[in-house]
Amino acid sequence: MVRIALAASFAALACTALAGPSAAALQLVQVESGFTGPVHVAATKSEPNRVYVVEQRGMIKVVENGNTLSTPFLDIRTRVACCGERGLLSLAFHPKYPQVRRIYVNFTNNDGDTRVVEYRVNEARTQAVVSTARILLRVNQPFSNHNGGQVLFGMHGHLFVPTGDGGSGGDPGNRAQSMRTRLGKLVRINVTNGNKRIVALGLRNPWRVSLDRATGRMFLADVGQGSREEVSMWRQRWQGLENYGWRRFEGTRLYSRGTRLYRSSRLRQPVHEYAHGSGRCSITGGHVYRGSAVPRLRGRYFLGDYCTGEVWSFSVGSNGRKRGFMEHPNLRVSNGLPSFGLGPTGEVFLVSHGNGTLYRIGGS
Repeated sequence: MVRIALAASFAALACTALAGPSAAALQLVQVESGFTGPVHVAATKSEPNRVYVVEQRGMIKVVENGNTLSTPFLDIRTRVACCGERGLLSLAFHPKYPQVRRIYVNFTNNDGDTRVVEYRVNEARTQAVVSTARILLRVNQPFSNHNGGQVLFGMHGHLFVPTGDGGSGGDPGNRAQSMRTRLGKLVRINVTNGNKRIVALGLRNPWRVSLDRATGRMFLADVGQGSREEVSMWRQRWQGLENYGWRRFEGTRLYSRGTRLYRSSRLRQPVHEYAHGSGRCSITGGHVYRGSAVPRLRGRYFLGDYCTGEVWSFSVGSNGRKRGFMEHPNLRVSNGLPSFGLGPTGEVFLVSHGNGTLYRIGGS
């Protein structure tokens, strides 16, 4: 699904990673199984007993009190190109849901292009109505990979869509540094009037992006070319156009000496990066834990590797720097880790792509 590998900053990860008793006390709690290729987990605070699981083939299922409802919340399989890095890739609820019964999804259409679409939800909140589709963003994809795929709402009610560089390898069109395209960008959309604005650039393939509403920090996990995987950070209060460096840089490593950064932007170094090795292949970004089941985890950002299923976490200080990086061997997911999810009460969920299983982080 996405290529990355979590080691720590360069070779220092092995020296700084913690694997003490607190890490060992955590465990994967199975919530539900039987999903087909799950790639995203979403929830809304207004429904404390529900979690929504996005299946790559084009369906969204509801898990209520630990059981999957028989009727899918959304079924757009006939409109979705799957699979590889394509498919129905994420779900976001309107910030005022259910007063505003609207959801937003990011998928690859049958022509292989990215579409961000709004759907209205029926009054009973059992299904999104397919006939109410309203396209908010069209991004044509020159290749079949690096689709990105996330949709999420920011602090002030705007919808954010991080996009990949268009695919192939090495960004052959240098799209991530060109403001003539929305590829390789962080795009902000006003869902009321449809206005769009690019607020950051220099992304290669952002696979799972999340917002920590307690701090306003947006964590962007970006899949590397072949040497570095990275997590960058965006905040609403930063002024100007942020630049995460691709393709001039892969993480902090110089990748293309001949590529210049877009002149009217400011380079932002990743808050975390790691080198490939030990079977790691593709970063899966996660969420900051804000739940109550394991209070000592509050404020820690969880992330993992798709291929190895490894899970790590760290916190971010007031200076914006990473601290307390930790390995969590008991949280390792088998058969592909495509996504984390934030539950309605701040608990962190994970899914196995191959096993079709939904988990929650538990412990003492």
